[in-house]
Amino acid sequence: MILPVVVYGDPVLRKVGAEIGADYPELSKIIADMFDTMYAAKGVGLAAPQVGKAIRLFIVDTTPFSVIDEDDEEDSEYTKEELAELNGFKRIFINARILNETGKEWKFNEGCLSIPKVREDVSRKGEIVVEYQDENFKTHKETYKGLRARVIQHEYDHIEGKLFTDRISAIRRKLISGKLNDISNGKISADYKIKVFSGKK
Repeated sequence: MILPVVVYGDPVLRKVGAEIGADYPELSKIIADMFDTMYAAKGVGLAAPQVGKAIRLFIVDTTPFSVIDEDDEEDSEYTKEELAELNGFKRIFINARILNETGKEWKFNEGCLSIPKVREDVSRKGEIVVEYQDENFKTHKETYKGLRARVIQHEYDHIEGKLFTDRISAIRRKLISGKLNDISNGKISADYKIKVFSGKK
């Protein structure tokens, strides 16, 4: 089932997610609905707070990043090996903790389904070590680099109550403040279902 994506201004996006166990109600359905929602919105990642649940859960599928037109292939900054790593990289992260971030910081133009039609260059470290549980609650500790690391870092921020706009300069935030206010006030359209915070409990 496709769920509405919670947008900027909703307090749930600022909550640190709570850890969950295998007994969390309807977890399999929530995960399936999140994938449906992410694909419908043409996203590469989605965190539970973006569908209104302040829990430590997010999903990623970087396959869209691996698709480059033949005309653009020569100009791509990524090698065929890197693109191959992105193709089919689909994961469920439960109770994730980033243990280490290393490497040179690099900029990438990020967007977010919870902040429609706003994109900014964001600097992040190039390599991460993350520990998490999968949908069967098996624990993994893995290292990721490049775009896979970035997508995980972006979604991880969501379960820490952070948004990519927190990582840009104060000047850039001021320049887009009008757009952010419009989003929080519902003066925005998107190509997917969204939910604006009404202020009512």
